[in-house]
Amino acid sequence: MTVKDANGNTLEEGDAVTLLKDLKVKGTSTTLKRGTSFKNIQLTNNSSEIECRNKKIKNLVLKTQFVKKA
Repeated sequence: MTVKDANGNTLEEGDAVTLLKDLKVKGTSTTLKRGTSFKNIQLTNNSSEIECRNKKIKNLVLKTQFVKKA
């Protein structure tokens, strides 16, 4: 299974990604700002989603259409 970011670059386990736009997080009042970086991403069974961590939010799942490889 190949996982690609918004620019078409292939993502792998442990890569770093950056957000392309502001995203509201469901279930919290937190908004992740554009340019926020996530390190050590984990791939999921779904090719359009990745799992990552933030200081405020653990086990965050992001759609690959909103991230680019850092």
